[in-house]
Parts: sequence; structure tokens; C-alpha cells
Amino acid sequence: MERSSTTPGGSARREATRQKLYEAAVTLIAEQGFSATTVDEIAERAGVAKGTVYYNFASKSVLFEELLRHGVGLLTASLREAAEGTEQEGGSKVDALDAMIRAGLVFIDRYPAFTQLYVAELWRTNRAWQSTLMVVRQQAVAVVEGVLREGVAAGEFSEEIDVPLTAAALVGMVLVAALDWKSFQPERSLDDVHAALSRLLQGRVSGRG
Repeated sequence: MERSSTTPGGSARREATRQKLYEAAVTLIAEQGFSATTVDEIAERAGVAKGTVYYNFASKSVLFEELLRHGVGLLTASLREAAEGTEQEGGSKVDALDAMIRAGLVFIDRYPAFTQLYVAELWRTNRAWQSTLMVVRQQAVAVVEGVLREGVAAGEFSEEIDVPLTAAALVGMVLVAALDWKSFQPERSLDDVHAALSRLLQGRVSGRG
């Protein structure tokens, strides 16, 4: 997974090593689960010494927690960029939401293993990183909430919508639809999936629009 920015005060070499460890961890954990994955396997898959893992992360749990922060941070940034890009082009708030849906699909298409892990962890309540997961989840949802609130203020959306729940529903829609796409309908293109979700967003499913 690509880094979103250079770590302040950190060397490019260390950052590159952390990227290798993120990639190795997300692939292995997706393949065999968190408990079954060992630090030795992560190090071997990343092509580094075991001590390098502990130099960068205190434990396997800390590595996974940072992986969640890193991955959701990339997703959040892509959603924000999509919204800001639409605004700069003079698009509507519906256009911004549509652009964010596509950005989410692009992210999931690029990082399916991470997305699978992220969704699975949302359903677990006994993990050490549960509080961290809730924080980073809210950061992603908050970007969508911001667009919805702006749309309500501008009169583009109804004042009756429940902004937090609607934002969570939109994010959830993209995650579930994309996982279904990757698991059961891989022959479909990203454009196909985006078009279907776009119709839902714009209320054109009934054929009355």
C-alpha cells in the first residue's frame, strides 16, 4: 500500500520498509487470519529480518493497528480529494458524493485484501485495536458527512435526512457492493459497479427519474 505522506523526521528508507511490512501483513492476514500469521512470516514475506519488524513496530498487534490507520487514512484522503475536486470544478453536492463513490471503488479495486480485513474487523469487539478502528472509521465517514451537511445548508438535500446515518449508509453501500463485486461478480468492470451505485444515489432505480 502506498504511503500518503512522508513520515515527519523519518528517513525514506525506513518509510519504504514500513510499506513492505504493511504489504506483507495485509496479504498474509487476508490469506490465513491474524492469529495464524506470525512475525516470522511477515518478515519473510517482506524480505527483511525479524528484528526489522520489531524495530518498526513493538508487536504484531501494533503493526496491524498501524496498518488499519494507514489504510483507512488512504481511503479518507481519496474521498476528500474526490469531494474537493468536484467542488473546484463547480459540481453539485450530488456530483461530489458520486465522485466519492467512485473514489471508494477505485481504492477497493486497488486494495481488496485490506478492504476485506477492514470490514471483517468492524464486526469484532474483542480486539486491542477496536477503539483505533472506530476513530479511523469515523474520519472516513466524517468526510461524507461534511458534503451532506453542506448540501443541506445549500438546499440541495432535504433538512430531514439523518446526516450521520446517511453518511454511514453510503460508505457501507460502497464497501459491501465492492466486496460482492470482487468475490462474486469479478467479470464486471469498475464502471459497471459505479454506474449501478450512481443510480441508487440519484434515485433513478425506479425508472421514474
